[in-house]
Amino acid sequence: MAPETQAHPRSQLAPELALPPLFTPVRLREVGDAFAHATSIAVERGAGTLVHVGRFDLAEFAVVLEPDEPLRQARRALYAGMVALADALAAHAQPETQIIFEWPSSILINQGLVGGGRLGWPQGIKEDEVPPWLVFGAMIRTVSMSGNEPGLNPLVTALEEEGFTDVLSNQLIESFARHFMTAVDSWQESGFGAVAKNYLARLPIETGLRHDIDENGDLLVRRMGKAEVERKALLRQLGKPGWLDLKTKGPRS
Repeated sequence: MAPETQAHPRSQLAPELALPPLFTPVRLREVGDAFAHATSIAVERGAGTLVHVGRFDLAEFAVVLEPDEPLRQARRALYAGMVALADALAAHAQPETQIIFEWPSSILINQGLVGGGRLGWPQGIKEDEVPPWLVFGAMIRTVSMSGNEPGLNPLVTALEEEGFTDVLSNQLIESFARHFMTAVDSWQESGFGAVAKNYLARLPIETGLRHDIDENGDLLVRRMGKAEVERKALLRQLGKPGWLDLKTKGPRS
């Protein structure tokens, strides 16, 4: 298990992260894996546990959730996490910065990949069972460590290259937590459609196409003038997030 430190909410020392009251931060050292660690302690620590890694080049974190829906529907929590992540980025972005999703879980800033989100759940849980926990994890590249000149590869980028010069990883994580609470409140008060609307608004605009999200999280694509509906299966994508480099365990570069 990766070494960790935990900030007690009532400690006399200033907490490492300024999080909403329902969150409890757990900090890992640079060699840690926030997503793996969060899944390993999810049962013990419970909802609101937010694991983060102390790195300057990457905002890496994962939060434990306790859903009240069957697994097939609860996976839609990925979209709430993605909305919160994009809103957190937008809060620190320069004017006219374009922040879009590449379905289902990649985030592009000005057409360059900066990272994305992922979702985990316990093995062996059936689709119609309520899982005891979910984990939403995310990585956002804050500083490029490739050594290449900025703009050399327009398909990948980092926050520093896109004008986020004063944003630290901790600030982004704090902002995510606040926006995630907003997304969850919206879901509870108005139904998942409110989350879906915000998510779909950040998909690339394609003339003649309409997107919807099914109750199991699949993306539904309707083409103008055609009755057929194209279905893109969410579950198939969650095992290998398109933005994640499995060798480096970071965003693709």
